[in-house]
Formats: sequence, structure tokens, C-alpha cells
Amino acid sequence: MVIVKDIECYSLCEHHLLPFFGKCHVGYIPRKKIIGLSKIPRIVDMFARRLQVQERLTKQIAEALQEVLTPAGVAVVIEAQHLCMMVRGVQKQHSQTMTNVMLGEFRDKNSTRTEFMRCI
Repeated sequence: MVIVKDIECYSLCEHHLLPFFGKCHVGYIPRKKIIGLSKIPRIVDMFARRLQVQERLTKQIAEALQEVLTPAGVAVVIEAQHLCMMVRGVQKQHSQTMTNVMLGEFRDKNSTRTEFMRCI
């Protein structure tokens, strides 16, 4: 299992045009192909630089790695704070939104998923 955690993530909510920001954790289980570690944060940035919603961002990162590497599994977790919740509406300063996508062995094997979640 290869994990890159605490990747800084900044994006712009397509609903409110306000920023959301936080950390992204990415893991995969290689088969034949591997990727340079610095490429994983680049993939996160590539998708985050668009108008986004956090749920889609999480899914796009996972699916891109799955398509390029065809690994045994991919896991992506994003923990983010949304300015739309902090400065408008409910005005909750310390809330976090967590999203995750688990593919392959991360989805199918509880022990693999648990190992990843403990590592992050």
C-alpha cells in the first residue's frame, strides 16, 4: 500500500463561488504500474483547480488513479472546511466535511480499508 497523506487542497465551490480547503489523503495498492509520489498531489491540484463540489473532487481523483494505474485498489479521503458554512448561513467556524471513495480492495476488504484509515 502506498499512501500520500495531508496533501493541501484548495478549491472553489461551484454552488456558492466560495473557497473550500483542507487535506486530501490518497492511497493505492500497486499491481504492475506505479506513479511518482509527487504526481499524486499534482493530480489532486489538477481536479481541485476547477469549480468543484467536494464529493465529485474525491471521486475524480480516485477514478483518475484507477484508470491510469489499474491498481488493486484506490482510496481517497478529503477533509475540508467550507467558507460557505463559515461566513454565510449557519456560520459554523469549526465544522469539517469528510468525503471518501474506496475502489477495489479498499472497498471489498475491510482489513485493507481499516489499515488505510489507521494510517491517515
